[in-house]
Amino acid sequence: QVQLVESGGGLVETGGSLRLSCVASGSIFGLNVMGWYRQAPGKQRELVAAINRGRVANYADSVKGRFTISRDNAKNTVYLQMNSLKPEDTAVYYCNAAVILQTYWGQGTQVTVSS
Repeated sequence: QVQLVESGGGLVETGGSLRLSCVASGSIFGLNVMGWYRQAPGKQRELVAAINRGRVANYADSVKGRFTISRDNAKNTVYLQMNSLKPEDTAVYYCNAAVILQTYWGQGTQVTVSS
């Protein structure tokens, strides 16, 4: 089993910044792609950004230029630096990790951007 523990969510004003962290632990041999998804009320969960062990990243168009994903392989941790936040970024953000053929999810952390 793999455990993912997220932190760093909260309430911020429009234009503000937040940094999310997610630490993976447990049976993480073969840990590869790690990423962040988000789900707003009444909407489907969507990919925000993902990064592989080689630190090649991809982003949703809606966050390009504002969000940066990074990872520390030694700490099995992925980060999401979110700048220039907008009210439409309000959602529960979930950490996701791929370990060999399995996918795991964190419990989610709320990000609220006030207008």
